[in-house]
Amino acid sequence: MDWSFIQQYAPMYVEAAGLTLRIGIAGIVLSCILGLLCAAVQYEKVPVLRRIIGAYIELSRNTPLLVQLFFLYFGLPKLGIRISPEGCAVIGLTFLGSSYMAEAFRSGLESVDLIQWESAQSLGLTRRQTMRYVILPQAMATSVPPLCANVIFLIKETSIFSAIALADLMYVAKDLIGLYYKTTESLGMLVTSYLIILLPISIVASILERRLRYAGFGD
Repeated sequence: MDWSFIQQYAPMYVEAAGLTLRIGIAGIVLSCILGLLCAAVQYEKVPVLRRIIGAYIELSRNTPLLVQLFFLYFGLPKLGIRISPEGCAVIGLTFLGSSYMAEAFRSGLESVDLIQWESAQSLGLTRRQTMRYVILPQAMATSVPPLCANVIFLIKETSIFSAIALADLMYVAKDLIGLYYKTTESLGMLVTSYLIILLPISIVASILERRLRYAGFGD
């Protein structure tokens, strides 16, 4: 193990990790917002929009992110639409992530018993108040485990952004391996970088899941 090489090039991994986190956070936040909107439309069974969103979810979940990125980065310029590599990455991650987030939110909404609606209406709450104060809090509690899993999944998906010339963690690792043939050191720093990013998220997700399970079932 060449420690001098690791010390020299570790700052490149720190910078690449910052780019990975910036794109990942932007994509995850947008995915949660769009996913919640899609889940609400499906839950409310809005006639036309429900079918459109269902088709979008199937398209998004059944096409690889790499294909979506290639379409955004290489295909759209043929139509006169140019987007920066970072913009393509955020859009692609949002397009993929929103469908998974929508399914997680939808499963949470559908897990709330009908009697909750009836009880809220008997107390004089409007439909909007019922959704805001009764349904959504319970649905979010149920949705937390799949949402956390989706967050980890989306951050791991950022590893393919090097395909569109983004200097993310994978790009830096491949570049150093190609230039200096330091495979062990480069891959070691790559794995360590992803562990530093993902392990805290996984730990927080486990703690949240245990607390929600205890709150719901008392064990």
